[in-house]
Formats: sequence, structure tokens, C-alpha cells
Amino acid sequence: MKKLVVITGASSGIGEATAKRLSAAGHPLLLVARRVEKLEALDLPNCLCEKVDLTVHAEFHAALAKAEALYGPTDLLINNAGMMLLGQIDTQPAEEFKTMFDINVIALLNGMQAVLGPMKARNTGTIINISSVAGRKTFGAHAAYCGTKFAVHAITENVREEVAMSDVRVITIAPGAVETELLSHTTSEDIKAGYEEWKKTMGNILAPDDVARSIEFAYAQPQDVCIREIVLASTRQEP
Repeated sequence: MKKLVVITGASSGIGEATAKRLSAAGHPLLLVARRVEKLEALDLPNCLCEKVDLTVHAEFHAALAKAEALYGPTDLLINNAGMMLLGQIDTQPAEEFKTMFDINVIALLNGMQAVLGPMKARNTGTIINISSVAGRKTFGAHAAYCGTKFAVHAITENVREEVAMSDVRVITIAPGAVETELLSHTTSEDIKAGYEEWKKTMGNILAPDDVARSIEFAYAQPQDVCIREIVLASTRQEP
């Protein structure tokens, strides 16, 4: 059995595709999401499925301890859980800002904090944070969402520098538009319709497995090779 991989937001999309790939490669898994029944339906071997509120530090720690008792220390954490609630700042419900920052930023920090100390002590380990092209440039009706993803980029690169001498890798994966459930989170029907029209201009946007392959590639490098950032998008995606 290979080393333990922990994936947040694993019930669909990129998280689900990555879980399938890394399970097929022989890794035991801790899969974390709100919809634990969808995790269990994947029916992957050597896999612990846990329903966790990622904004509650103790809940994630408890799930992590349970998995590590079964499969050994965490070698890879993939912070994939995310929310995309698009809107204009002057009209978007304020609670949507908090929801995105809680999941996209606070939960990510909680996850990193839970594994970083032990990884540094062992002088090995990898953290992969799923950001977005929206963490590198701005888009209309994306202000708060871009804010969270710019934060992910900054946090990931900052921590990468801090732990480099401990031989721990910290990697940013920044996809463009991906065919996932993210858009369904947005409450504005007009914005959703506009986004769908934009997708049509590209023909085929990324599939979740396209991103999963990039994650697998980055992780598969020797521990002394850190691919700091991968940016990928449909060839026809211009911005």
C-alpha cells in the first residue's frame, strides 16, 4: 500500500476524479465532503469517508487522526473544497462573501495547519491547493470569488517558501473553466446564463479528469522536485 492521500471536497468534480485516479494508483484515501453518501458511493478500496465541516478545526483533525490510525501519516493533502458564488459586490448577498471565504480560504488554512507540522518533522510531504485562473486575473461578477482565489495563490506560495528547507512541497493548481457543480452554487440566474454562454464559445471546457491528471503529475515527481504552479485551461479559453 502506498502513502495516505487526503482530499477535501471529494464528492464530485475535481475531487472525485482525483480520488479515482490516486486510488487506482494504490493510495489509501481519506475523502472529506458534506455529502458523505456520495463519497461512499464511489466504493473505493482502502478509503475512509468522513462528513466534516471544514471550517471547524476539530472536525477535520478528528477525521485526519482516524485515517492516520488506519493508513499512516498523511503524505498528500489536496485542498479541493470550494464555493463559487458569483455576483456584483453592490447587489450580492453579504452572507455569500462569508461563505466563500470560509470554505475557500479558512478551511484551506485549517487543512494546511493540520498536516504541516508533522510533514516538517518528517522532512517530507506535499500539499496541493486548488485555486483558479481567477486567482491570477479578474473577471466580471467575480470580485469576491477572485478575492478568495487570489488569497489561495498568495497563501500557497508564501507557505511553500516557508517550508522549502523542510523538504515539504506546496503546489498551486489553477484551472480555467471546468465542467463541475461550481456554477450551480451561484444564485443569480442571469450570471449563470451568461457563464453558460461563455462556455459555449470555447467548445469543450476542461473535464475534472483533466485537472486530476495535472494533480497526479505534480505529485508523482520526486520529493526534491516541486512544480510550484500549474495553470491549465481549454485551448480556446482566452482570458
